[in-house]
Amino acid sequence: MAPSLAVVVNGQKTLHYDRNNPLPEEQLHSLDRMDKKMDQGIAFGTQQFPNPNLEERAQYIANMLITALREKNDPLAAAACAWLAVRMPDLQQVKSKIQDEHTVIELIFDRSFEQSDQEQVINFKPNH
Repeated sequence: MAPSLAVVVNGQKTLHYDRNNPLPEEQLHSLDRMDKKMDQGIAFGTQQFPNPNLEERAQYIANMLITALREKNDPLAAAACAWLAVRMPDLQQVKSKIQDEHTVIELIFDRSFEQSDQEQVINFKPNH
């Protein structure tokens, strides 16, 4: 059984991709078209990547995913989520924290949303 992919925005599970349900052929072709477009290079922030590797593509697509969610562009969000789930089979979470205009996106491979949700955060403040 393949692990699912959770998209988490500000601690809330926003999207869930079940890798056990295969994509239809037409949607797989759509992912191939996304790859061909990225083969021509991508711009990520102020940086240009003329020949992006898989990791750079994943960061670019994750950013596209979070932007699509913010703009309520469901078809683009679904395509980006599918790309990440299919092209990065070990990816378990796309975790995003949005504060004002600043967004931090983290790709998590070592734990599911459910495992992360059970973790306790401990704040340590040493005595002076």
